[in-house]
This record gives sequence, structure tokens and C-alpha cells, in this order.
Amino acid sequence: MNVVKTILPLTASLLFSGLFAGATTAADAPDVVVSIKPIHSLVAAIMDGVDTPDLIVDGAASPHTYALKPSNAKALEAAKVVFWVGPGMEAFLEKPLSALGANALVVELDKAPGITKLKFREGGAFEAHDDGDEHAESAGHDHHDHEEFDTHLWLDPHNAKAMAAEITTTLVAADPANALTYEANQKALDDRLDALDAEITATLAPVKSKPFIVFHDAYQYFERRYGVRVAGSITVSPESIPGAQRISEIHGKVAELGATCVFAEPQFEPKLVNVVLEGTSAKSGVLDPEAAILPQGPDLYFDLMRGIANSLKTCLS
Repeated sequence: MNVVKTILPLTASLLFSGLFAGATTAADAPDVVVSIKPIHSLVAAIMDGVDTPDLIVDGAASPHTYALKPSNAKALEAAKVVFWVGPGMEAFLEKPLSALGANALVVELDKAPGITKLKFREGGAFEAHDDGDEHAESAGHDHHDHEEFDTHLWLDPHNAKAMAAEITTTLVAADPANALTYEANQKALDDRLDALDAEITATLAPVKSKPFIVFHDAYQYFERRYGVRVAGSITVSPESIPGAQRISEIHGKVAELGATCVFAEPQFEPKLVNVVLEGTSAKSGVLDPEAAILPQGPDLYFDLMRGIANSLKTCLS
């Protein structure tokens, strides 16, 4: 009986002190800012139970056309850690981040160890630069101004795992008090990503051989990972309006290949897709590579990847 009386107060004391310590740790966690939704989802998963990172490009906005808001600038000024893909994806962030100086640790995830990078495609239905109208309208905004590789890196779960490792390493260094939580969350995230990879492979197996057209060439990583057949893109950069010659070329490619589907994206004008579809038997669908229509959070990445796979399977079937 005396033993029970001794243990109960001690247990209560330990529980109280553990809860108090946890609350203090969370309050002391560094302010973390993330550029875009897919990356924010990975960071949010790793920070689960510690804090919630801030997101810059929220809602249905696109990083290709985004203008920094005063609230974003304020969040960046207070940030201790900032994660972004790099200037090839979020060009609008290049100057604001360079102005942060030593006040924040800025992590460019396209440089994470283990990342696979694919060069921009040239030739055939991906050759948009020969269209004079398009090139003139996109001058100074094309991805080629900054990088020689496609920056939609997250569309391969293996790249997502490489970015998650870099995110965890950074957070552990910036906030060692929560290192065990970050590392455990990364392990759980890696397991989920492996399961997702296997699930998408099975989902797309029946439609891998069927060609399709996308709005802009953002899907190389997904395509290479799962063996699906992107036959061309309506435009290279979504902020660029393709000229009549480009539209005619893609229309011909749909007919030539018997492309089953032409996919729009939720942030951009669907009329171009309708023009490409006119007079063909192809169907239309929607792909959302930057998660414009998904709510932010740790599950967004998985919803994004499943959404692409299911949209492809539904339309191509």
C-alpha cells in the first residue's frame, strides 16, 4: 500500500513535467516558412506535433504567376528557416530571400542530396520556343532564365524522400530540442511515401501505354517514375500564351497519335484545351501538379499524387 502511495505522486509529477516541457519546446520552435503547397506538405508532416509552418503560395494561386503579398513579406522577415524549391520554380522569391541575409536559414531543396533532376524536353511536341509569339510574351519569365532542369521535382516520391531528408536535417540543426520528433516523423513519412509509390504503380498499370497531352510540361518526373506516355504539352510555361502555330501543332499531334486525353490545369484558362480538342475524339481531364485546389497540410502531398494518378486512369480508361 505504501508503495502505491509513493508511485502515484511521482507518476503524476513526471507526466506534468513532460507536458510542461513539451509545451515549452513547441513555443520555442523556430518560425518556418515554406514557398509552395507540395513542399509545405512535406515540412508540415515532419513538424507534426511541434509546430505548423507558414505557407506563401496558398489557395489556388500558382507560383508561376505569384506576386508577394505584404503578409508574406512579414512572415519572411520573422522566419528562422525558409524552404523553397529554387529560383527556377519560385522566381518571385529570389530577391526577397536574398535580402534576408543572416536572419534566416534559406534552404533550396533542388540542391538536396539524392535529388534526381531531368532536363527540359526539346523537340517534337515539346518544342515551344520556335513560336515567335510565345517566346516574345514569355521573355524574362521562362524557367530557362534560371535553371536548365525541370523544377517540378516533387512529382517523383523518391525526390520527395530526398527533400524530406534535407528538411529533417535542417530542422534538427535549427531546433535540436525537437530532434527526436522530427526524425520519427521523417521515418513515418518515408514509409507512407513508399506505400504511395507502390499504390500509384498499381493504379496506372492498365493505362501506361496510352498517350495524352498536358497543359504545360510539368510531369516529367511523374512520367518517368510510372512509365506513362506524355505525348506533348500545349505550352512550355503556363504564364505564356501559345500562338496559333503552336495550337495547330498540338491539335495535329492529338490526331496523329490518337491521344486519348488532353488535360487542363485548374489555375489556367481551359479554352485552349477546348481548341486543341475540337474535331478530335480525345476527352478532356484536369491535372493539378501544384495542388491548387487542395487544402494545405501534411496529407496534401498524398492527395496530390493520388489525384494525378486517378485523373489519368479515369480519362485514359
